[in-house]
Amino acid sequence: MKGFIDDANYSVGLLDEGTNLGNVIDNYVYEHTLTGKNAFFVGDLGKIVKKHSQWQNIVAQIKPFYTVKCNSTPAVLEILAALGTGFACSSKTEMALVQELGVSPENIIYISPCKQVSQIKYAAKVGVNIMTCDNEVELKKIARNHPNAKVLLHIATEDSMGGEEGNMKFGTTLKNCRHLLECAKELDVQIIGVKFHVSSACKESQVYVHALSDARCVFDMAGEFGFTMNMLDIGGGFTGTEFQLEEVNHVISPLLDVYFPEGSGIKIISEPGSYFVSSAFTLAVNIVAKKVVENDKFSSGVGKTGSDEPAFMYYMNDGVYGSFASKLSEDLNTIPEVHKASFITNNIKPAYLKYKADEPLFTSSLWGPSCDELDQIVENCLLPELNVGDWLIFDNMGADSVHEPSAFNDFQRPAIYYMMSYSDWYEMQDAGITSDTMMKNFFFVPSCIQLSQEDNFSTEA
Repeated sequence: MKGFIDDANYSVGLLDEGTNLGNVIDNYVYEHTLTGKNAFFVGDLGKIVKKHSQWQNIVAQIKPFYTVKCNSTPAVLEILAALGTGFACSSKTEMALVQELGVSPENIIYISPCKQVSQIKYAAKVGVNIMTCDNEVELKKIARNHPNAKVLLHIATEDSMGGEEGNMKFGTTLKNCRHLLECAKELDVQIIGVKFHVSSACKESQVYVHALSDARCVFDMAGEFGFTMNMLDIGGGFTGTEFQLEEVNHVISPLLDVYFPEGSGIKIISEPGSYFVSSAFTLAVNIVAKKVVENDKFSSGVGKTGSDEPAFMYYMNDGVYGSFASKLSEDLNTIPEVHKASFITNNIKPAYLKYKADEPLFTSSLWGPSCDELDQIVENCLLPELNVGDWLIFDNMGADSVHEPSAFNDFQRPAIYYMMSYSDWYEMQDAGITSDTMMKNFFFVPSCIQLSQEDNFSTEA
């Protein structure tokens, strides 16, 4: 049942009405407690299908090109490929991954802002022609190494929430676009459209207003140079909530009608990543060590600073050099659920419960296993007192967490267990998934859950 990033021979358990994702997590917590206490993921693939349906219901006019680096597990890529999404790739490895699934080059865009020459040549070799560019140096590299390239000029946005450093890191200014168009004309590079990106942290709808207005200006500018523009890429930044997607659509839909109306021959695409996968994956980690410290060691406002009660530092078997790598650049936005495993005895399978409502809470911090000062997952939170061997469950862990880990301290890559409810499976059929490769990976899981390899039930039976 284990599915690893580089292992296409994954399995997906189909859950009947008597079994839910919580039961699956409880089962694997129990199994891992008995067999080594390694961290693991549970992926609910039905949530990806639901996100695709949500996208089609709200912004059907915009074709999603999934950002592969966000989560490149084989099950995720196969489902999205079968659903007809495109793919935004940052490397040769990612392009090869999706092409192995039969995705046509026309449904792949090469989005790395800093491209290696060897990878540009690879894109040319396999027919991946659409790529982004935001400066003259990149444009010259493309001209020398990809004669059939079709370039989207990446323009910067005025993302007031992302900070000056973040929003100007990539993307050229509107003023510089004319110079890049002149260079492209001289280099005989085909410019076909514009890309911009608005950060998910941005709360100002006016950013989209300015970005779409700027994009229209670049389209008009390109027309003066004789370029035929036919693609607009509005980037990523979609959090995954229906409310945010509707809010963005409410802002951009009338602007698209004005600047890029239907029938104009301009294809509108986007690059959602975490939108599809964040909520689909749950991570279970084990407490491997704990330390009691004085409460006044915690400086932030959670807990009773300066009280006589102890505070705790807990060390987990996964951290920023593994599944929490994104914590190095952004705050963790998920709160762990406690699974106490210390009462497992005599191989009797417990019914897992959260901690009791009246159980005292203590100021706590959560750390990865490296003992590095950067390896802090949660700086300050309130938790019941935990013991070595207890488990913490983090949801919304599907984005930027499932990847090749660091070799630090012989860190083991967490297993991935894929699941889907029968109702989601039928919805997947209705959505048009017909991949024979994927269908062979499903098996039935009865309500009296037994998920070891030898207990698999084939859906073909």
